[in-house]
Amino acid sequence: MPESNQEILRTGREAMRAEATAIEMAAARLDSVFTAAVDIILAAPSKLVVCGIGKSGRIGAKLAATFSSSGTPSVFLHAAEAIHGDLGVYQPGDPTLVLSKSGSTTEVIRLIPLFRKFKSPIIAIVGNLDSPIAKAADVVIDASVENEADPLNIMPTSSSTVSLAIGDALAAALAKARDFTAEEFATFHPGGQLGRNLLMTVGEVMHPVEDIACAQVSDTLREIVIRMTKAPLGAACIVSKNGILEGILTDGDIRRILSEEGDILAKQVGHCMTAAPISTQLDMSLGEAVRMMEERPSQISVLPVVDEQDGKCLGLLRLHDIYQPSFS
Repeated sequence: MPESNQEILRTGREAMRAEATAIEMAAARLDSVFTAAVDIILAAPSKLVVCGIGKSGRIGAKLAATFSSSGTPSVFLHAAEAIHGDLGVYQPGDPTLVLSKSGSTTEVIRLIPLFRKFKSPIIAIVGNLDSPIAKAADVVIDASVENEADPLNIMPTSSSTVSLAIGDALAAALAKARDFTAEEFATFHPGGQLGRNLLMTVGEVMHPVEDIACAQVSDTLREIVIRMTKAPLGAACIVSKNGILEGILTDGDIRRILSEEGDILAKQVGHCMTAAPISTQLDMSLGEAVRMMEERPSQISVLPVVDEQDGKCLGLLRLHDIYQPSFS
């Protein structure tokens, strides 16, 4: 690798390690001040207001979204826009989480008397404990860093990362304190894959048995290939005369079998299938189904769906069905 590329990689790795170290140091500093901040937010009558400007403002906007999605209603207040009408978001007693690396951000300092008029407890995440914002706040969380991660030591890199990490830690602690559940999280993310995996079940997206290729163990490979061509879902379910699942035959199985010698297509399916395959049930969440398919030494892309009581084949679920957008 050219020396210039090695230097680029070294710089990138050093920056990431510097930020990781800064987070470790900030985590070690957390104490009763952190729990006091959590208590203030938990006691909020309405919502949390997150305030900042510049890079701190961008971090604040992200944190407001994280709080809202994890059980703590929150809005972001841009420090410069606040005095032009955006203070209207306040209801009496709404706590304010302020972010500032220097602790001397002029736009934020001007807002502090106005926050007090709203009886807003002020929580500050600042990089300088001996700063105007720190001295004016009710609770101050130390977000100082020894050095920034960039080669010039001037860009808000480690400092912004530490502020973000502290905010995420608050969100995590609040979710824990509220006993916030995965199901509640899903209700705030119905359009994303996270919500889809948590809210939707296998039965809602699977292909029913009448729409998939099925065969019995005595059928020939030729017969099942024809059925799989008509129902191209990547697999066929092998069932008994009573419809009980006995095995599965996938496109991959067929490709492997075709490399063998002899009259391959005359083979009986029972000699080619995977017997007693992993299966799923109608009421299993898509998230659980994904884990069954992917969190294993050899990943699979299709799952037979069976009746939990009698083992009858009810359909077929593909990984593609899980990640396919729902338009219902």
